[in-house]
Amino acid sequence: MNYSNDSRIVMTLDAGGTNFVFKAVQAEEEILDPICLSANGDSLELVLKSIIEGFNLVKSKLVHKAVDTHQKPVPLTKQPVAISFAFPGPADYENGIIGDLQNLPFFRGGVALGPMLREKFGIPVFINNDGDLFAYGEAIAGLLPGINKKLEELGNPKRYHNLFGVTFGTGFGGGIVTRNGLHIGDNSSGGEINRMRNRTFKNWDTEESVSIRGIKREYANNTGLNMKSCPEPKDICEIGMGKMKGNRQAAIQAFDAFARDAADAVANAITLIDGLVVIGGGLSGAWPLFLPKLVEDMNHPFETMSGKPLERLETVAYNLEDPIDYGNFLTSTSKVIPVPFSENMVNFDPEKKIGVGISKLGTSKAVSIGAYAFALNML
Repeated sequence: MNYSNDSRIVMTLDAGGTNFVFKAVQAEEEILDPICLSANGDSLELVLKSIIEGFNLVKSKLVHKAVDTHQKPVPLTKQPVAISFAFPGPADYENGIIGDLQNLPFFRGGVALGPMLREKFGIPVFINNDGDLFAYGEAIAGLLPGINKKLEELGNPKRYHNLFGVTFGTGFGGGIVTRNGLHIGDNSSGGEINRMRNRTFKNWDTEESVSIRGIKREYANNTGLNMKSCPEPKDICEIGMGKMKGNRQAAIQAFDAFARDAADAVANAITLIDGLVVIGGGLSGAWPLFLPKLVEDMNHPFETMSGKPLERLETVAYNLEDPIDYGNFLTSTSKVIPVPFSENMVNFDPEKKIGVGISKLGTSKAVSIGAYAFALNML
């Protein structure tokens, strides 16, 4: 799917525990400066009114933008055709109902956010998880089409149609796109990779290690610091890369532990999905410290009772941020083989490759474009 020439406008929202950021997207581009409103309020009513206010401001700015550029006011056909955005879960996303949230404590017992906005604005409303929309944005306009374009330029017949998106940050999120479709699940719980078992700490979920708190805990343990005095992951990354003073070895060990547990979860997921992997989120900027180890561990074989190793994946994972790995990934390994009892020939690629790369759009933009594309696809 390609919406880069589509004139329809979709209003979007990135909902965090502190701020609500409202945008408008057209032709896969954000067309207004973001509008930021506080997510804090003294009651659910005030929080909901803030969300309504944000979308009203977006609609108002769309009209003013047309006037400021000496155009006619936005005609009815150029008014927003939908609202589509990411909102924290748990939720029944398909029906637009938000459950009990940790970061927004007034949301309790089921809040019909989607139906409320649909009644207020008279247009369809779509709500999803941010991990889902991040993956969808990268599948529509980010890493996935970028890889396919490069393969085409090189004359490589291979094309990719499936993508697994993961976000590393406060939590560990995921989203699955299969052949242009976003996998939601029957209970709005598809792609919840954070609930996989932790490889290192067997009674924990993976998110305890693959998150900001996981990085800080490992660094604190390796340096004797407590969590309160422990630097933030951005600084730990700078220390690990030798750009800031600190315990460099401890920083490297912290990201190695992070990569090891992330690799196990991603390998488990991609075994079922079989596609590209794209990484976003606040910790993705530290990829020089964790990505080589993550890909290496994804390819590390299992042991077997016979003593003969078994490949961890049926595919081979390549680090798309490493120039050598990237070049090998793009190089065609297909060959022409004969059709039995025929004079015809067909292409056959004996090597199964997947790639792991960093977001090409940036997480926030990927979420916006994902929300936009999801709405247009549903319409």
